[in-house]
Amino acid sequence: MNSDSDLQIAGDILAVQHLLQPAREHPATVAEFAGLARSVAADRARWEHLVEYDATSRWYHRLHTGPGYEVWLLSWVPGQGSGLHGHGDSSGVLTVLAGELTERTPHGERTLREGAQRVFAPGYTHEVVNDSLDGAVSLHVYYPGLTQMPMHTAAHCTAEPAVV
Repeated sequence: MNSDSDLQIAGDILAVQHLLQPAREHPATVAEFAGLARSVAADRARWEHLVEYDATSRWYHRLHTGPGYEVWLLSWVPGQGSGLHGHGDSSGVLTVLAGELTERTPHGERTLREGAQRVFAPGYTHEVVNDSLDGAVSLHVYYPGLTQMPMHTAAHCTAEPAVV
């Protein structure tokens, strides 16, 4: 019996740089957009110093843009909410960076704690609220970039997003 492993025979593919696929400069799939959001979330030095809290309205800052997509940073003081809304023709990834938020849909509500991620398609409507006693920060990736945010009544809510 031969005890040579594939690694011993072929060598380490990661050590042969010319065989690796180059990382995409910009995401192109839902999984890559979710991965982009997770990598930004993990890099607190990139966003933490930018966060401001505004008691009169939700604070937001466009953190990054790429071909056809945008990355937004939002802060929420206790009691602030988005109102029930859609995202026009945009798909999105919402990631909680700090604190916790509540997402409400016609199917109920869920608490999203730090690290939680929601993925949604065009036509999805929801309300996001900070029901906690502390501030919260979230990251939103939209593809294509967000050009509409129509407000809705409860009768207009649609299907559930994916949980990532």
